[in-house]
Order: sequence, then structure tokens, then C-alpha cells
Amino acid sequence: MRLGRDAWLLGALTVAACATAAALYGAGRASALEVVSFVTGAVCVWLTVKENVWNFPVSLANVATFLVVFARARLLADAGLQVIYFVLTLIGWYQWLYGGEGRTKLSVGRVPRPEAALVALSGIALTAGLYVLLPRLGGSAVFWDALTTSLSLCAQWLLNRKYVENWYCWIAVDVVYVPLYLYKGLYLTSLLYAVFLCMATTGLIEWRRTWRRQREPAAAPPDAFDVVVPV
Repeated sequence: MRLGRDAWLLGALTVAACATAAALYGAGRASALEVVSFVTGAVCVWLTVKENVWNFPVSLANVATFLVVFARARLLADAGLQVIYFVLTLIGWYQWLYGGEGRTKLSVGRVPRPEAALVALSGIALTAGLYVLLPRLGGSAVFWDALTTSLSLCAQWLLNRKYVENWYCWIAVDVVYVPLYLYKGLYLTSLLYAVFLCMATTGLIEWRRTWRRQREPAAAPPDAFDVVVPV
């Protein structure tokens, strides 16, 4: 897939994210595990924006490292989320390859209203349930942890179905995650999600363009019998 004029911005953000991670690790401000999470996360979002199916194996590595990072920070919902992400990532990988009509690759689409309503109601119910459960498990920043966990699962579901609306959810998640991780002292992870916010905005723009292009009627081939005879 060929990206539009925002391709240079997307690439620059990815390179900047990786360079920042290396610099902070060299300065002793980030652990090796957080750096791996940072880099795989940035590359994964970059590949997703490009609609490249390789985002899924990279995402599996990212999920594994973030599981440990969040568990150490006592963000229990986010840690548990990584386990669910692992399963959803495997499902999404299959759906992107074979979820289209006739077991073909999925194309970018828009979420139907009934499915959007079901996803929204599921997100609300999950947020309420986690808000009650997390204090009993010793979690911190309970409401925000529950909210971002629920929104992330909704976003991943929409991403697996290759709906444009997944980017709206990721943008909302990133807006909350940046200050939340600053509060928890995960400075590199907070910076990563600031980069994710920019990349998700780019992803929204690019996927909307792709969807509009798919809806444009293909140019009709010339009729073989429609010949102009010079007079």
C-alpha cells in the first residue's frame, strides 16, 4: 500500500521514537525492557497504519514485554490486558489474512451501527466491572486504568475487523495514557504514547483516504465496439 503525503511524518515519528528510546537507555533513565516495549510498539503502530499484516507478530513481542512493565508498575488491568491482547492479536492476524469475502484479505471498512452500539455497551460494562474489581486487587489509578483497558479492548476489536473507527478509540486511549504513565513514573512509556497519539491521528487520516478510494467506482474499460471512424 502506498501512503499519502503524511508518510514522511509517520516514518519520522517512528525513527524519532526509537532514537529517543536508545538515548534514554544510554542515560540510565529507562530499563532495557521498557526500551524493547517502546521500539516494538512504535514499529507495530507504523505497520498498522500502512495496513501491513506484519504488525501482528511485532505486536505479540510488544505485548509480552509490556506485560512485565505494567505488572511492575502495579497497573494490574493494563497487565491483564496484555494477556487478552495476545489472544486478540492472534485472532486479528487470521482475520486480516482470511476474514474477507471468500476467505480473502480484509479491506478497510466502517463499523455498522449495531456493532458499534454493541462495542460501546461492552466498553461501558467492562469499565464498571473493572472499577469494582481493581481496588480489591491492589491496583492504583483505578478509574483511569479501568477506562483505558476497556477502550483499548474496544479499539483492538475494531482494528481486527479493519474498521476506520479503531483509530478514534486509540486516540482517546492515548490522550489518557500520556498523563497516566507520567503519574506512574513511566516516562519513556508516556513519551511512547505521545508518539502513538500522533501516529494514530495519521492512521485515521490514511485509513479514511483508503476507504474513500475503495468506494470510488472503477473506471469503465472502453467498449471494443465503440470505435470512432474518421470522416
